[in-house]
Amino acid sequence: MNKIPVTVITGFLGAGKTTLVRHLLQNNQKRRIAVLVNEFGEVGIDGELLRDCQICDEDEPINNNVVELTNGCLCCTVQEEFFPTMQQLLERRENIDCMLIETSGLALPKPLVQAFRWPEIRNGATVDGVVTVVDTQALAAGTLVGDLAALEEQRQADPNLEHETPIEELFEDQLACADLVLLTKTDLIEPDQLTKVEDWLKKELRPGVKIVPCHNGEINPDVLLGFNAAVEDNLENRPSHHDEEEEHDHDDDINSVQLILDQAFEAKPLVEKLKKVVESTEIYRIKGFVNVANKPMRLVLQGVGDRFDTFYDRLWQNEELRQTRLVFIGRQLNLAEIKAKLAN
Repeated sequence: MNKIPVTVITGFLGAGKTTLVRHLLQNNQKRRIAVLVNEFGEVGIDGELLRDCQICDEDEPINNNVVELTNGCLCCTVQEEFFPTMQQLLERRENIDCMLIETSGLALPKPLVQAFRWPEIRNGATVDGVVTVVDTQALAAGTLVGDLAALEEQRQADPNLEHETPIEELFEDQLACADLVLLTKTDLIEPDQLTKVEDWLKKELRPGVKIVPCHNGEINPDVLLGFNAAVEDNLENRPSHHDEEEEHDHDDDINSVQLILDQAFEAKPLVEKLKKVVESTEIYRIKGFVNVANKPMRLVLQGVGDRFDTFYDRLWQNEELRQTRLVFIGRQLNLAEIKAKLAN
C-alpha cells in the first residue's frame, strides 16, 4: 500500500496557518484529508474552526478526520502524543488520501519530520513537503525578527552571529525546513516593502524554494500538495539551530491564558479594549469566539499585535453555551491582569 503523503504547515503565531488549512478543506477537490492541529492552550479554537468548515459529506464526514493535539508543542511531545495519534490514523489509511499537520507557532518543524523515520510511521506515511506561512506585514514592520535592514547589516558584519531571542531562531528554522513559503497579508503593505521582504527571504531559503503570495489562504491545492519531497530522507540539507542538541528549549516565559465569559459584547468596543490591553502587555496573539449581543451568529476574532480580524462563521447551536472564549498567547501573561484591564 502506498504511503500517505503528509504536508506540514508551519509558521509563526498568527501567520494564517488555520485560514490556509480551512480553505484547503473547503476546496479539497474530492481529496479525503486528515488534519492534525497542534493547539496552544486548552480551548480548541483552531480545531473547532476547522471542524466547522461546513463541508461534511454524508458518507465521509470530514469532522472525523480533524484531530487536536493540545499537550504542548508537537516537536516536544512527539513520543507522548503525536506517535500514538499517527498510529491510529494509519490504521484508517485506506480512507485517507493525504494528511495535513498544522503545527503551533512555537513548534520546530525538523524534530517532527524526524519522527517519520521511525519504522512504525515510515512504512505508512511520508512527509510530502513543508510549507512555511509568513506574515509579510509583521515581517516588514520588524515585529518578529527585528528590523530587516539592521538584521542584514549584522549578518554581513558577523556570519556567525548568534540571535538574541529563541523566536528569531525558531523563525529561521521554519524557513530552513521549507519546501514552499506562502506570503500572507501582502495586501497590507506597499509594493517596495513586499520586494524587500522577498529579497530578504530569498537569502534565507535553500535554492529552488519558491515564495508565493497567498490572500486569505486562497491557493490552489495543487500548489500545496504533491511535492514528493520525502523530507524525512533529506534532513541533512535542512539545517537547524538545534541539530546538535538532544532536546531544545523554548522561551519559558511564553505562555497562554484562557478567558471565558458569559456576557455578550459589541464587536467594535471589544476590539478597542483588546488593543489597549495589547499596548500595555506583551501579547503576540489573541484568538477565539465572541458572543455578540443580539446576533444569532458566532464571531471569530483573531489578533496579531494591534491588528485584529473578525468574521461570523456560523449560527450558535442550540445545545452550546453562548460564551466569549479567547486565548491570549504572549510573554508572562497573567489572566487576572487581563480581566481587570478589559473591565476598565
